[in-house]
Amino acid sequence: MRTDIFARLDREPEPPKIEIPRMSRHRIALFGGTLAFYLAIVFAVLVSSWLVALDWKVMLFRPYQQWPELHAFLDYYVVLGQRGPTAVMVACWLGWRSWRQHTLRPLLTLGASLLLLNVTVGAVKIGLGRLGPHYATQIGSAEMFAGGDIFPSGHTANAVVTWGILAYLATTPRARRYLSALSATVSLGVGLTTVYIGTHWLSDVLLGWAAGLLIMLGLPWFEPVITRAEAWIFAMREQWRARRRLTAAVPVAVGGPQPVMLSQSLGTEGAGEPDEPGAPLGPAGHTAVGTRPRAHTMRSERTPVTPAGPRRPPHADRAPRANTTPARPVGGG
Repeated sequence: MRTDIFARLDREPEPPKIEIPRMSRHRIALFGGTLAFYLAIVFAVLVSSWLVALDWKVMLFRPYQQWPELHAFLDYYVVLGQRGPTAVMVACWLGWRSWRQHTLRPLLTLGASLLLLNVTVGAVKIGLGRLGPHYATQIGSAEMFAGGDIFPSGHTANAVVTWGILAYLATTPRARRYLSALSATVSLGVGLTTVYIGTHWLSDVLLGWAAGLLIMLGLPWFEPVITRAEAWIFAMREQWRARRRLTAAVPVAVGGPQPVMLSQSLGTEGAGEPDEPGAPLGPAGHTAVGTRPRAHTMRSERTPVTPAGPRRPPHADRAPRANTTPARPVGGG
C-alpha cells in the first residue's frame, strides 16, 4: 500500500513554481556587514595585531594534545568540509530534485556557487600566501606572503557554501530555517576542527566563514545568468530530440540491393535485330520463342573495324569483260 512518503518519490507532472531569493534590503545589509568583517580580518592579520597573537596562543596550546580522545572522531568529521566528497553528496541530492521537478536550477546553482568559491577563495589564498601553523618559522609572525595557501580556510568556506546551498534552495520557510541552522552548525564544527588538528590558524577560520557567507548572500545576483543557462540547455535538448525524430522517420537502408545502371550500348543493342543469323523473328521484331538468344557483348569487346569510306556500286570497280564470241563469216563460206 502506497504512503505519502513513497508518493513524494514520484516525478511531479509539471515543474513547480519555485520562489527564487532576491537581493532584498535585509540581504544587502547583511552582505555589506559581512564584507566589512572580511576586510577587517584581513587588515588585522596584515598589521600583525592582537588577532595574530591570539592565533599563536591557540596554536601553542595544542588542542589535539589537550583532548586526544577526540582526534579519531574529528579526523572523519573534518571530511564534511572537503570539497570533493561534499560536492558529490550534495550533487546527488540536487540531481534527484532536478529530475523530479523538471528543472536544472538546483544543479546550476550548485555549480555557480562552487565556481565562485574556487575563484574568490583561491585568488585570496594565492595572493596572501600565508603559511599554516605546522610550517610557521617565527613566533608572533603573521607568516604572510611566504608561499602558503591556507588563508582563508578552504574547508570552512566550502562547508558554508556546500551545506548552505541546501537552505538556499529550500522550497518552504520552515525547511529554510532548519537547513540554515544545520549548515551553520556543520560549518562551525568543521572550522573549529581544523584549529583543533592544527592545520589552520583561528583567523583562517574566521575569514573562511566570512568568505562562504559572502557567496551565499550574493548568489541572487547570479540568478538571471542561471535562468538563461537553463533555458539555453533546454533549447539545445529540444533541437537534439527533433533531429533524432527526423532521422528515425527517414531510415537509410544499409547493405540492401543497389540499382544497376546499364550502358546505352548494352541496353539498345540487339533490340531491333535477331540474336542469331537466320533466326526467325517474332512480332515486333523480337526473336521468336524457342531460338537460342545470343549473348550480349559490350561495344568495347568487338573487333575494331577500319572505316572504309563511302560505299560504291558493286560493278564500279570491275573491268569491262572482253567479247570472246567468234565472229560469223560473211557470205556463203
